[in-house]
Amino acid sequence: MATTSQNASSSRAKSTAAPKTGNPRGFAAMDPATQRRIASEGGKASHESGRGHQWTPEEARAAGRKGGQASRTNRASTNS
Repeated sequence: MATTSQNASSSRAKSTAAPKTGNPRGFAAMDPATQRRIASEGGKASHESGRGHQWTPEEARAAGRKGGQASRTNRASTNS
């Protein structure tokens, strides 16, 4: 009985994901210029369809302020 439970636990520990080969595939394998072109097309399509978000200067400032405060808080808590 002990071997059955050991086999079951070892089979659960195995990952079903494909092993990493070290070779980038898909979007990661493209050169940066091609990645930028494709990403740009997606952004343009989003705005043309009306789903894109346009930041106002006030919204951008508020978002930057929020990020700075969060960053500062994280640093303060890790340095203590």
